[in-house]
Formats: sequence, structure tokens, C-alpha cells
Amino acid sequence: MDIIFNPPRGEWNRYFSRRSDDDDTIAAAVGRIIGRVREEGDQALVALAESIDGVRLEYIEVPPQVREKAVAAVDADLRAALEIAAENIRRFHKAQLGDGVDIETMPGVRCIQRSVPVERVGIYVPGGTAPLVSTVLMLGIPARVAGCREVVLCTPPSRKGVVVPEIIYAAQLCGIERIFLAGGAQAVAAMAYGTLTVPRVDKIFGPGNRYVTKAKQMLSVSQVAIDMPAGPSEVMIMADDTAVPAFTAADMLSQAEHGTDSQAVLLCTSRSFAEQVRREVDSQLAALPRAAEAGASLGRSHIIVMDSPADMVDFANGYAAEHLIISMEDAWEVAGRITSAGSIFIGNYSPESAGDYASGTNHTLPTAGWAAAFGGVSTDSFMKKITIQELTPAGLASLGPTVTRIARAEGLEGHARAVEVRTATLNHE
Repeated sequence: MDIIFNPPRGEWNRYFSRRSDDDDTIAAAVGRIIGRVREEGDQALVALAESIDGVRLEYIEVPPQVREKAVAAVDADLRAALEIAAENIRRFHKAQLGDGVDIETMPGVRCIQRSVPVERVGIYVPGGTAPLVSTVLMLGIPARVAGCREVVLCTPPSRKGVVVPEIIYAAQLCGIERIFLAGGAQAVAAMAYGTLTVPRVDKIFGPGNRYVTKAKQMLSVSQVAIDMPAGPSEVMIMADDTAVPAFTAADMLSQAEHGTDSQAVLLCTSRSFAEQVRREVDSQLAALPRAAEAGASLGRSHIIVMDSPADMVDFANGYAAEHLIISMEDAWEVAGRITSAGSIFIGNYSPESAGDYASGTNHTLPTAGWAAAFGGVSTDSFMKKITIQELTPAGLASLGPTVTRIARAEGLEGHARAVEVRTATLNHE
């Protein structure tokens, strides 16, 4: 990784961009997959599993007997770890439930807002080189906390044409009873349209590669709601000389190992710290099992030295990182000035890995700069807000002139008369 010193503000955008040059090619391929699943349903899922995943499926929905056998095969230590993580996630997301709003905005005018769970949600859990067992917990638990009636899960088949046991066990912890062997854009399309086997859902959640992300974006235009725009995982670290170079390097590599298109950015205050981190990265990378993926990712990554802490904050807000680690002497004060980040980690002993797995916060977060406009998944993500209003006769009499005046300013006479036809009756009572 190159070390960049005090880049001019006019050049910051080049470091903020995460766009891929092959976006049009991916969109065309995803469009074909979506069309095929819409027309052929289950038949398309089976054919695409064979052509894309190299697997001949014996079934699309994982049968109960297979789930039971898989659960029994999960290592006891991993079961215990998943149970602790699940409890922390459940506790944090339950705390997010609110009581709604019930207020009289003026005498005789009552306005209510209540939260209602999304009826049917679909969860996508990536498989491939790193099956994300933790994603099952991060999405399944808040869905159940919110009270969603139906929760289904799609995940790619392994090379043996099965779901890894750990994903099935995590699904059981969340109360997810239906699991389908479908990956990539075809899984998103199946949940959006429904097939003979896979039910249609109202909203789709979950991370994925560029094909999954593009499918979600394309289908969200007219067919299904999605959690948020998302892409490859990323981390930004803000560090001064109170940070530990070995910790910082490990955090960069923990994101880089996600895949070749992930990114890690270090903002620091000195050349000496930057060079120490770069040496640590090289040393730790050599011992990393996923060194090939991490090494390719580091080619997209940066170490940036800035003299001004204020510039570091402005740069971090402009980048809008999915994960932001602040290892600085005044970390909480810096965090108070951050306005765009998916999730923030404070201090030398708060690795991003804790949030990825078990602290309780959600790891499904906006990437690619979308943290400027989106927050991460929460219990609210699985709810919709419904408002209710009731006006008494006196309330309508009081509010009516305001409504009719605005309606006529907009040229909507029918709106005004809908009020006046009622107030006229009140005047004769």
C-alpha cells in the first residue's frame, strides 16, 4: 500500500469512489438471470445452480430431516459461541422497540403512529468462499423481535450441494423454519417474484457480491423492498500515535480478507505510524489463510497521513465508511463529530470483529458511501410505520380553514370541498 501525505481537498473524491468499471456488464447478466427466474421459476433455480455453482441440486428447500442431521453435526463450542452472540443481538435489538406516538396536535385533532411488522421477509446469506453464519443471526433475530410473520432464508449450495450445518443451526436459533438452496441474483429474484417452492416476500435483506447487490437494486424499482444499497465490505481507521500498529494492521486485514473487492483505509497523524502499520500488514498477511484475497484487496486500499485532525474528520465523513474504527486519544470527542458511518468502534480494544459477530450491534451496514444517507439494519428495518388520525367535529371546525386555504393554493378544489361539506353541517347543528 502506498502512503499518501495530505492529499488536497480537491483530490479527495478519487479516494471516496468505490465504483466498479464492469457495472454495465453485471447489470446485463443480472437482468438475464432475473428474467429467467421470473419465467421459469424452480426450473431456472436448478439450472442456474448447475451452471453457476457447479452443483446438481437434489432439492431446493432443505427438508426437515436434513436440518436435524445438520444441527447435530455442529461443534459444541461453536454452538455455545453462537448462542452468546444471539443473546447479545437479541438484547440490543429488543431495546430498540418503541411505544409509538399518540398526540393531540391541537384540540380535537389526534394523531397516532404505530409500528407494524413487515409480513414476509427474505434473508440472503452469502456462501461461497466464506459462509456468513453470523449474518443469519444479524437478520433473523431482529426479524423475529419485530414480529415478522414469515421469515425465509436463501443461501448458495456448497460444492456438495448442501447448506453448511452452521447456517442451519444459526437459523434454528432465530426460529427460521424454511431454508432454500439458492444463491446470487437468482435467489434475490426467487424471493422477489416467488416460485412454486420459494415464497414471494415483501422485503429482502442481506449482503452479497456485486450480482446480488445489482439484483436487489434492479428489483427494488418495482417488485420488492430491500434493506439498503450495499456492496463489498470496507473499514476506515482513524489513528494517532496512541494507537497500536499491530492492532490497526489486524483490523485492516480483517476487512481485506472478505474478498478482492473489499477496501481498508487508514487515516493517521504521522509518517512513523503509517510505516509501522505497513510493516505489520506485510508481516501479518504472510500468516493469513486468506492471504490471496486480502492481498488483492490491499491493492485497492490506502494509508493517508493528515496533519490536521479536523481534515481527518471531514475526510471520514466524506468517505462514509461501513465500519469506522477510532483509535485516538480523544476518540469519543472525534466520534461526536462523525455524521456518516455505518458503525463506529471506539478505542484500541474495540475491534470491528466484535461488531461483526457478537457485541450486539448489527453488522448489516451501508457500504460504498451510502452511510451518508442510510443507517444499518435495526429492528425498525423490519417494521413499517402506520399513521392514524381522528378529528372531532370541534377539531375539524378549528383546523378546516387551514386545510381549505392550502388546498385552494394548490388548485385542488375537491380537497377544500371535502372539508367544507362537513363544516357546513356543523354550522346547522
